[in-house]
Amino acid sequence: MSDVKITVNVDKCLAVNKYEPDEQTHIVLADDPDDAEFLKLVRVCPAALYKIEADGTKRFDYSGCLECGTCRIACGDTIVKKWVNPAAGCGVQYRYG
Repeated sequence: MSDVKITVNVDKCLAVNKYEPDEQTHIVLADDPDDAEFLKLVRVCPAALYKIEADGTKRFDYSGCLECGTCRIACGDTIVKKWVNPAAGCGVQYRYG
């Protein structure tokens, strides 16, 4: 057995992906999302697309979406009103692994 440890820098791997954002979002949230539910999205989104600013303003940017569906699973019955795959030719193109 070897003592060699292999580490993976996830940010570095994600940086090589290509994103072609659609003109229309493929994720639609409730108009006034509940604070606790939005905080779930902040915590679980691997692309960190959901943010709460220092003044409490909620921000969401679909253009870097990894299309993993985590937000749909976490809040699909509450504040995620629509989640579909981006239009053909749009979205993420994985270039690592």
